[in-house]
Amino acid sequence: MTLQTRDRRLGWGLVAPALVWTALFFVLPFLGMVALSFARMEERAVVPAFDPGNYTRILTDPVMLQALLNSLQITLIVTVISVLLAYPLAAIIAFRIPRQWQRLALLLAVLPFWTSYVVRSYSWLLVLGQNGVLNKTLGLVGLGPLEIAASRAATVTGFVHFFVMLLTLTIYANLIQLSPNYARAAADLGANRWQVFAHVILPLTLPGVVTGAFLTFVLGIGDYITPQILGGGNELTLPQLIMLQLGRSGNFPLASALSVVLMAVVTLAYFACAKWLRLDRV
Repeated sequence: MTLQTRDRRLGWGLVAPALVWTALFFVLPFLGMVALSFARMEERAVVPAFDPGNYTRILTDPVMLQALLNSLQITLIVTVISVLLAYPLAAIIAFRIPRQWQRLALLLAVLPFWTSYVVRSYSWLLVLGQNGVLNKTLGLVGLGPLEIAASRAATVTGFVHFFVMLLTLTIYANLIQLSPNYARAAADLGANRWQVFAHVILPLTLPGVVTGAFLTFVLGIGDYITPQILGGGNELTLPQLIMLQLGRSGNFPLASALSVVLMAVVTLAYFACAKWLRLDRV
C-alpha cells in the first residue's frame, strides 16, 4: 500500500462519521420532505403521489406569496440595518479601544446571547408594548404613544438587537487581522480617510461582512419565534405559515412544499454570496 493510498483511506476514515451523520439526519430527512411535498391530502389523509399541486398553490395563492414576500422584506431590512450598525461597532472595538480592553468590550457586546431567545423577545414586547417602557417614557415628556408592538417595526427591532451582535463578531474578526500598514501606505499615496476605508479596509473585510450578512439572512428568514411574539401574527411570514399548516390544518404535504421553497430561497442566497464567502471554489 502506497503512502498516498494510506493517507486517502485515513482521510475518508476521519470524515466518515460526519458524512454518515449528515446523511442520516439531513440528507435522508430532506429527501423524505421533498417526496412528501408532492403528495396529496384527501380527507385529512396523506396520499402518496407525484403531484406538483402544492407548488402550484404556493405560486398562485396570494396569501402564500405575500408570506414569502414578507419574509424576504423583513429579512433584507434586518440584514441591511444590522450591517450598518455592526460595522461601526466592530471598528470602534478593533481600532479605538485598547487591545487589553477589547475582550471585555466583546464580552459586553455578546451579553444578549446569554439570555434565552424567547425571553429576549418577550422583553422587547415589554419595552415596545402599548403600556411598555417606551410609551410610558414618551408620555412623561408629553408625546403620544407609538403603535410599535404587534407590527413589522417590532419584529425588525427584535431581530436587529440579536443579529447586530453576531455581525459585530464576524466583522471584528476580519478587522483585527488587518495590518495598519495598509492604511498607512494608502495615506502616503494621498488617500484621505474615506478613500482608505472605501478602497482598502472595506474590500479586505468584505468576506467577514458577507459571511455575517449571510448568517443573518439564513437565521432571520427561518425564524418563527420573533415574528410570532413581536409581530403578533398580523403579518404572516413563511415559517409562521408552515406552522399553521402543521398545527391547524395538518396539511403535511403543503408544509413540506413551503419548507422546500424556504430552503430554495436560502440556497439562492448562498450562491449569491458564494463569491465573497470564498466557498465557490470548494
